[in-house]
Amino acid sequence: MSNSLGPKQSGAKARPVTRRSSAPQAALDHGLLPGLLGYQLRLAQQAVFRDFERAAEGLGVSPGRFGMLVLIDGNPGVSQSRLAQEIGLDRSTLVAILDALEDAKLLERRAGEDRRTNGLWLTRRGKGVVERMKGRVAAHEARIAARLSAAEQRQLLELLRRLSEPSG
Repeated sequence: MSNSLGPKQSGAKARPVTRRSSAPQAALDHGLLPGLLGYQLRLAQQAVFRDFERAAEGLGVSPGRFGMLVLIDGNPGVSQSRLAQEIGLDRSTLVAILDALEDAKLLERRAGEDRRTNGLWLTRRGKGVVERMKGRVAAHEARIAARLSAAEQRQLLELLRRLSEPSG
């Protein structure tokens, strides 16, 4: 079975490559998007993640994985189920991420409180990555928060907490 996004299949005609000019283009009409909270949150998240990637360069840690490592560091032996619940991932998605972190020798699974559970612990290497990332994350946070006053930062954090609370 071939992948439609893969290499050119024999007999298929290649599409001509269209070169974009370097002339400035007119801005797109964003319609209702600028007034949508979700849209603005996504743009902000993308900017924050780009800066985080630069901060984590060479350590191979994404924001989500860093968060997991910090939670495991602060809660040694936490079960996979409890971690999944805390970060809002289904267990099957979490297992794949934990497998990658274990393959990278950042965490280890040990028998939990009963035979049905695994507890999670950081390895020495995992603890080292968390320690190295703490300084980088502090500098990253300072860069992204620099455009806001201390009061605005506190207000934004509170508003984001309120948006993330379960409704009902």
